[in-house]
Amino acid sequence: QVQLVESGGGLVQPGGSLRLSCAASGSFFSIGAMRWYRQAPGKVREFVATINSGGSADYADSVKGRFTISRDNAKNTVYLDMGSLKPEDTAVYYCNAVTILVSRSIVEVWGQGTLVTVSS
Repeated sequence: QVQLVESGGGLVQPGGSLRLSCAASGSFFSIGAMRWYRQAPGKVREFVATINSGGSADYADSVKGRFTISRDNAKNTVYLDMGSLKPEDTAVYYCNAVTILVSRSIVEVWGQGTLVTVSS
């Protein structure tokens, strides 16, 4: 099985910065795209950013220019550097990864989420 464990959430003031991390562990052949989603209270989960194994990234318009996604393939870890945070960025942030198992099956895995609260 593959597990994703997020860390780095917390309380930050508007305009501040925060770094989220998500590490994959378990038995797998490789990891493809890694993504961040978020879900604000009372809202549906929404896409935030994605990065493929080669490092190409894409972002939701709402975070473009403020957030940066990166990954360390050697550590099977994806990061989300969040800057110029706004109260509307408050949400539970979820890590998602497309994993290729040893059997070559493809499985999409979700982390448990980490809460980011932007408030003064």
